Amino acid sequence: MVASTQPGREVAIVGGGITGLAAAHALQKKAREDGVPLTFTVYESEPRLGGKILSEARDGFLIEGGPDSFFQQKPWAAELAVELGLETALTGANPRQKKLFVVNRGRLTPMPDGVLLIIPTRFLPFVVSPLISWPGKVRMGMDFVIPRRKDGADESIGDFIRRRLGKEALEKIAEPLLSGIHVSDPEQQSLLATFPRFRALEERHGSLIRGMLAQRQASRANGKASLGGVTRAAWKNSVFVTLRGGMGTLVDALANALRDERGGRVLTNCAVSRIKPEAGGGFRVVAADGTGRPADAVILAGPAFVSSSLVEGFAPGVAQALDRIRYVSTATVSLAYPTAKIGNPFDGIGFIIPRGEKRRISACTASSTKFPDRAPARHILLRCFVGGPGYEEMVDLEDSEIVRIAREELADLLGIRAEPALARVYRWPKGNPQYDVGHLERVKELHALCAEWPGLFLAGAAYEGVGVPDCIHQGNQAAEKALAYLARPEQIRVGGGQP
Repeated sequence: MVASTQPGREVAIVGGGITGLAAAHALQKKAREDGVPLTFTVYESEPRLGGKILSEARDGFLIEGGPDSFFQQKPWAAELAVELGLETALTGANPRQKKLFVVNRGRLTPMPDGVLLIIPTRFLPFVVSPLISWPGKVRMGMDFVIPRRKDGADESIGDFIRRRLGKEALEKIAEPLLSGIHVSDPEQQSLLATFPRFRALEERHGSLIRGMLAQRQASRANGKASLGGVTRAAWKNSVFVTLRGGMGTLVDALANALRDERGGRVLTNCAVSRIKPEAGGGFRVVAADGTGRPADAVILAGPAFVSSSLVEGFAPGVAQALDRIRYVSTATVSLAYPTAKIGNPFDGIGFIIPRGEKRRISACTASSTKFPDRAPARHILLRCFVGGPGYEEMVDLEDSEIVRIAREELADLLGIRAEPALARVYRWPKGNPQYDVGHLERVKELHALCAEWPGLFLAGAAYEGVGVPDCIHQGNQAAEKALAYLARPEQIRVGGGQP
């Protein structure tokens, strides 16, 4: 609980993506609840808000340029949507269609039923599946007897999966699925920063399979007990949740809520060129046009490399640490077809592609199968993913070339040779932060370095989670830290050391 803040306190939020907007909303809400005089300014360099969240309605199709959903298990996105009055807009994935395919030797092979992330929890479907060879299945079964790691040290996803489940499980399931979620190279991707749950299963149960079976049984028991005859909203039973109208609905609701309240400004087309400490305390936020505005606290909610450029003039240590976070570029291409021209290409929500298949797309989602109201009747909407580690040059191709490549891959894998009724390409240059091994230690170091400049805070996909709920949570946390800081007026001083 914040006791009080001094009159006229201003918080600058650099970045109008979901993290920055969530931070502004949390500041606004808490200041109103506590009756404290607080203003904020959100600075966004682009003409629109939302960052990688981009929904487009076109010719009856609802297309997502970035994330199309969020994990329901992480509560912060759903909580924010409900708070903004969007509960009736929340919807889960198609409960009648959960089948995921893996491209194996050039053909679509169903992921065995009961495989949760990468871990088999049902015996028969896994045994009869052609996806993994018999030696590979035996090697995965050795997870029951392989000793657990005891030193607690971080390791790559690649090393962890090979150690517990074997090389084939890594190449055919873990690499396209786990690394696909984070758009990362499994040989560099940090286990503890991206999938700490796996280490927790290993430490507690000594086996991933044994641990996942125990969790699944406990989850079923808890689910039955919690229902107690009360009907749950359908979306609460879905792993993936989105909003009718697209993920952009959440951004629009946030922006409207911020603009409807006094005491805050949301600026688009307003790039920040640098931030500098003020001699009398606090900071000055300098826009690209040279104009400056004072701020008592600053939340840097943009990409790490952008934040680095803003602070390098006064905090070179922070800038250097930020620059150590790598990024890769990706793009999505959405293609729409009349079903009459292509028939039913596959019965599922999408497919993933191991790198060993040497394809030019990494995955494909059947958007109109996965979620409702994504395409008009008798049409299908597919979304392909390109770029990422080792394939970033594809993002620089012309739209027509990216579309051509995606169509060629769909023709080969699904037999779709019809002309698309619609094609849309969305590029995300340097849009995906890489959580390399040791990432958690780097983030810890970053926060410690920022503490040397009281009032300076970091939040966003580069640090403690790339998903929409993670970014919202970090925005909320940054707002809480800023308010706690502003409640102690003796800390509003020139930067350069702890008071």
